[in-house]
Amino acid sequence: MGTQALIDRTASTDFVVPARGSGKSIRQHAVDDLVEVTVLMPCLNEAETVATCVTKARGFLDRAGIRGEVLVADNGSTDGSQRLARAAGAKVVDIPVRGYGAALAGGIAAARGRFVIMGDADDSYDFSTLDAFVHHLRAGDRLVMGNRFAGGIAAGAMPLLHRYLGNPVLSFVGRLLFRSRIRDFHCGLRGFDRDSIRALELASPGMEFASEMVVKAELAGLRIAEVPTTLSPDGRTRPPHLRSWRDGWRHLRFLLIMSPRWLLLYPGLALLLVGVMVQLTILRGPIVIAGVGFDIHTMLYSAGAAIVGLQLVIFALLARAIGCLKGVLPITPQVARLWQMLTLERGIILGGAVLAIGLALAVYSVNFWLGTHLSALDPTEMMRYAIPSVGLMIAGGEIVFASFVLSFIQPSAVSAPPGGAT
Repeated sequence: MGTQALIDRTASTDFVVPARGSGKSIRQHAVDDLVEVTVLMPCLNEAETVATCVTKARGFLDRAGIRGEVLVADNGSTDGSQRLARAAGAKVVDIPVRGYGAALAGGIAAARGRFVIMGDADDSYDFSTLDAFVHHLRAGDRLVMGNRFAGGIAAGAMPLLHRYLGNPVLSFVGRLLFRSRIRDFHCGLRGFDRDSIRALELASPGMEFASEMVVKAELAGLRIAEVPTTLSPDGRTRPPHLRSWRDGWRHLRFLLIMSPRWLLLYPGLALLLVGVMVQLTILRGPIVIAGVGFDIHTMLYSAGAAIVGLQLVIFALLARAIGCLKGVLPITPQVARLWQMLTLERGIILGGAVLAIGLALAVYSVNFWLGTHLSALDPTEMMRYAIPSVGLMIAGGEIVFASFVLSFIQPSAVSAPPGGAT
């Protein structure tokens, strides 16, 4: 069963009488009106710490006078975590689909609060001091991220590899790719408006769920805040579930997949530009730089770079179209204008023109050969025209056929709201 199916199933099992004009039951509406904050904890064999976390969370709700609940999304614990959580005052929901993201998705679906504050059940975060999260949520922020680097990381709370390489690098990549201001992309303590986050249709079952939440919130233009958060050593004696290299790669892979611009478009444009410029430079004859000569061999590799660059640009357009079609990437005003420009007819004209130039160079080469009565030619001179000729013909054909493919999958709705991230 997929994560989204789990959300739908969990959300629909509590009550069966629908309220008019909504997917909720009358009783569900009544209960939700009484619950402002759900403190959500994913759990997998946290018997040593879950009761402590639940007790702190319930103490915070009582101290702050908040109508709330503590919800433990159990992912198949076999150490009695469920019993301990209930005894401490938490509601426990069993999530059969394994994975950090699956547990959180099921917990979010079962949460009754307008706001949800989620955090690990390993006692590394202090659930008794959630005031800043509630303040920002009440002020209208849709996602409130904890920042461990601003709040402080206690000795031994985070491995050095995570503290000085993994988290800083992945957070930098996230800020670069999605124009985000979040300094700590992977803090496990965060709060959000439940309905706003559910509308994002988060689907990652694993640890990359944390990145997906931030990325999709940024793409959707949600109002995001960040508050200092202290990270303490967890209270477990067993090893953590996190696998540094595997889960780090899953986070990075998700960030790259969600950004066709940086993964495909920008590298493609760079290769295309460099490849074309080098070919034009060598077209009239070899060049020498610092005693090193560059001739047709360099020209051949440059032609290859230009073709690869063009393919990356085409892949970027296709990836963006598929992302918009699936609802994963937004159709922004810029993208809408791009789809209006990239018609099939324009693609055929452009590709045909590039192909025609390549054919013209090929005809010129053949005429030059005929002028010598088909005698042997200097390959250095002939390749100076043959290489760009072949490259242009390949490029022209790719543009024409890519235009047809893009027309198959291009989103039909090209209108977009006036705002939104690109």
